[in-house]
Amino acid sequence: MQIAIPLFDRLTALDGVGPYEVLQRLPDAQVVFVSNTVGEVRTENGFLGLTADATYGEVLSPDVVVVPGGTGTKAVVTEHGHPLVEWIQAVHPKTRFTTSVCTGSLVLAKAGLLQGKTATTHWGAYAALEKLGAIPTEERIVEHLPDRVITAAGVSSGIDMALRLSELLVDDVAAKAMQLMVEYDPEPPFDAGSVAKAGPDVMQRLSEYMADGKA
Repeated sequence: MQIAIPLFDRLTALDGVGPYEVLQRLPDAQVVFVSNTVGEVRTENGFLGLTADATYGEVLSPDVVVVPGGTGTKAVVTEHGHPLVEWIQAVHPKTRFTTSVCTGSLVLAKAGLLQGKTATTHWGAYAALEKLGAIPTEERIVEHLPDRVITAAGVSSGIDMALRLSELLVDDVAAKAMQLMVEYDPEPPFDAGSVAKAGPDVMQRLSEYMADGKA
C-alpha cells in the first residue's frame, strides 16, 4: 500500500509528518515523499528541510495521497499548471483516498476535487477555499467517501485524519493500535485550540506574531 505525501516549498512540516507518523506504521504501508524534483524541500520558515525521494512522474498510482498545507500553497494554487495540481488530477482517479491537511485543501480544490463540496482547512483560509469552489466548514474532518476525498482542518488535525484513514484502510482496531503506538492521548494545558475558544487577547497576540512572520 503506497502512501504519497507531496512536498513543496514552504509547506507546514507537521501537516505531512503528523500523518506520516501514524500511517507508516500500518501493515504493508510504504510512505513516499514526492515532489517535482528529488531532493530537499524547505518548510515555511526555512528552518527545517524534508527530502523528496521520488518525482511525481515516478509515483503514478499511489493508494493514498496526503497533501499538506502551509504558506506555500498560495504559490501552488495561483501558478497555472503547477506540477502538484496536475499530479493530483492524474492520480486521484486511481487512489483509494485523496486527502489534505490544513491549506492542502486549497490544492485539492484547485485540482477540481472539491467543487461544490463541503471541506475544511485552517480557520484563516476559509475565504480562500470558498473562492476555489468549495464550501468551507468548521468541522475538524470532512469526508466524502463516495468520492474518496477527505479534508482535515489546521495542522494537528492531520493526526486525527490519519487515525480515521487507518480505520478505513484496515479496521478500527488497527486505528486504535496506531493511536496507542504514538501515544496520542492529548491533554493540552490550555483550551485555546479554536477561534471560538481563544479569546481576543490570544487573537491579538497571534496577529502580532503573524505580522512578524512567526506564525
